[in-house]
Amino acid sequence: MNTHTFSALLCFLLGISTICAQSKDSQDIAARVEKLREAMLTANKTILGELSAEELSYGHSSGLVEDKAAFIAEFVKGTSVFTSISLSDQTIQITGDVAVVRHHLVADTNNNNVPGKADIMVLLIWQKQQGQWKLLARQAAKIPVQPK
Repeated sequence: MNTHTFSALLCFLLGISTICAQSKDSQDIAARVEKLREAMLTANKTILGELSAEELSYGHSSGLVEDKAAFIAEFVKGTSVFTSISLSDQTIQITGDVAVVRHHLVADTNNNNVPGKADIMVLLIWQKQQGQWKLLARQAAKIPVQPK
């Protein structure tokens, strides 16, 4: 095998390993997003804590921004209650140890025992910390009503 052929083969193999690593990270992130969705439905304090970075900045579509403790407390106290959550149009973009996830969230809520609906766009920022993807930031935005 000459040097040119060897170099081409090496580049090909390195490219495949990079694609495979990104694919694995994308799968890991998708699984973490699903685990977060489930934990929000069940108000699972332990899992919400495990998924969240200590530095969490959790922004609601209302403009309210919470830290990790407040985010978890809202679910545990029953102030923020989701009875259903559906995610669609999800994209995942990974750069190094940061993942940017965007999706459309449609949900039924029962916040403070008042039934409601949520139809929002969500941006999640995940960061790999000590080998685990942690939710570092979340921002929700209301979907503007389109004029008829």
